[in-house]
Order: sequence, then C-alpha cells, then structure tokens
Amino acid sequence: MIQIAYVLTTTVRILLIALQLLMLGRAILSWLPLEEENPVENFLFSLTEPVIAPVRALIDRFGWFEGLPIDMSFFITFILLSVLTAIL
Repeated sequence: MIQIAYVLTTTVRILLIALQLLMLGRAILSWLPLEEENPVENFLFSLTEPVIAPVRALIDRFGWFEGLPIDMSFFITFILLSVLTAIL
C-alpha cells in the first residue's frame, strides 16, 4: 500500500513540475515577437489555459488586481502549483 501511495505522489509531483515548465515556456514565448498562429505557443496555451482559467475567473469575479498590466492569474496559479509540489 505504501508503494502505491509513493508511486501516485511521485507521478502527481512530476505532472505538477511538468505543468510549471510548460507555464514557464508559455511566459517566455509571450515575450517574443512570434507570428499570430505559432503552433508551439498554441500547444502550450492549450495545455496550460485549463489550469489558469479557473483562477482568472475567480480573480475577475471578485475584481481583484483590476487595472494591472500583468496577468496575475498566471502568477497565482504558478505559486499554487509550487505549493502543491512542495507539499507532496
């Protein structure tokens, strides 16, 4: 039973770290002048947006961080993933 729990927590930890790396890739690509329909950017967006969207919706619902030029939902999601990875 302990081995199953170890395998599950290790798998989840690896997936969380992979998601963080994908988010970092998305952030770096957002700074580069790329064409409109870049396949790599679209791929990273399609993998990371489902995780960021609920945080963005919560922030928009309560009106937090209005007027900031930075997407705070990205940073908050990244921090939450970091905390989850540290807990595991």
